[in-house]
Amino acid sequence: MKNWDLEINYGIKTGFNEAFIIDADKRNELLINCPEADEIIRPILRGRDIKKFNAQFANQWIINTHNGIRERKIPPIDVKQDYPAVYDHLSKYEDALSKRLDKGQHWSNLRNCAYLENFESEKIVWIELTDQPNFALDKSAFYLNNTIFFMTGDHLKYLLAFLNSRLCEWYFDKIAATSGAGTRRWIKMYIDQICIPFPDEEIESKITGIVDLLNESFDMKLYKSLDDEIYDIFKLSSEEIDLLINASL
Repeated sequence: MKNWDLEINYGIKTGFNEAFIIDADKRNELLINCPEADEIIRPILRGRDIKKFNAQFANQWIINTHNGIRERKIPPIDVKQDYPAVYDHLSKYEDALSKRLDKGQHWSNLRNCAYLENFESEKIVWIELTDQPNFALDKSAFYLNNTIFFMTGDHLKYLLAFLNSRLCEWYFDKIAATSGAGTRRWIKMYIDQICIPFPDEEIESKITGIVDLLNESFDMKLYKSLDDEIYDIFKLSSEEIDLLINASL
């Protein structure tokens, strides 16, 4: 996959999630007192929210008091001046926030994140440690916490099919390190080694059609038909397919 035109990054390190990640009630409270804060309070996914093909939003939100985007000459957010209700909320944690290593220009800012705008793009998301491939497509511009990796680029639905496949799981088992607790580390250095052929238009259209259905509602019969399409691409024999299906991973 290192030959594909993709960018892989991880989610936001707040340094103190208790202050920056809030539930719906706290979000509503902040917006009542500071409606303009809606532009910096963004929906966020956590590792536990990522399932195969689907991400399940749990109504958690991140206060995105970013530290600016240097490339676009966007300055750090002045929380105290522009979002006073948010500043009051964060002030309750000032001692802890001031001691963070992961902080920006001011204790109320998040650390620098050069790829911040990528969170707004369509992307594939997954958690680092899992016993099976659990990749999902995010089309809702979710932000992500630091337990989640994400991928932006082209052909995402086609890639999603491969990454969630039994063939990929079998291959990944051969190349990746484990945590020692029955899970594998789905990190960039191993993701880059996964062999996925560039598709022709007909094959990609067929596979993405199945992925669209799985994104709407996961169905095991559909999932197995997707595996069959991938086996066909590699022209695997019935014996080879049986080996993959019955392998102990």
